[in-house]
Amino acid sequence: MGGRAVFLDRDGVINQERDYVHRKEDFVFLPGVPEALGRFHELGWLTVLVTNQAGIAYGYYSPEDFLALSAWMQGELAPFNAAFDGIFFCPHHPEKGQGEYLCSCPSRKPGPGMLLAAARRLDIDLPSSVMIGDRMGDVEAGRRAGCRMSYLVSTGKPLPDFPEGAPDFLRSSLADIAGELPRAGEPRLAAPVPPVLC
Repeated sequence: MGGRAVFLDRDGVINQERDYVHRKEDFVFLPGVPEALGRFHELGWLTVLVTNQAGIAYGYYSPEDFLALSAWMQGELAPFNAAFDGIFFCPHHPEKGQGEYLCSCPSRKPGPGMLLAAARRLDIDLPSSVMIGDRMGDVEAGRRAGCRMSYLVSTGKPLPDFPEGAPDFLRSSLADIAGELPRAGEPRLAAPVPPVLC
């Protein structure tokens, strides 16, 4: 059996959501995020970032810009033992993408493609894993990939009303969830994999 993972959206979960963040000057970690990610690792959970990057599709910034920001982010998280074990990103958009980025990609959330790719690459047991996002598209991606439960975080926004069971849990921030997950096994010591474009 593979490892158990926490899959996370980026903007609005890890950092303050602003329009198409692609420079470190505009990237602000939300309160408690490095400590929460470190806690997940202490409990034996892998952490995997799965993020739509439509700004690439629109031509606002390049894949290289995203990779540079991701490398900086990982460096900022490393002292907390909080660097992501994997980063998977989708630069496509089905309607507004430019050139090669104009397509209906199964990896773009709510599609499950990034989670499925991460499961293969990192040997993750999806039915034992968790999806955390700030939009219902994140929750849907987790469910379609087979994750056993999902969290929606408000991160400063009002928590909306949802039908029963969609999502499984509502929380105000990532820090709240870090105190709830059980131990998943021994902490993993492997080095993070380089970011993966779908």
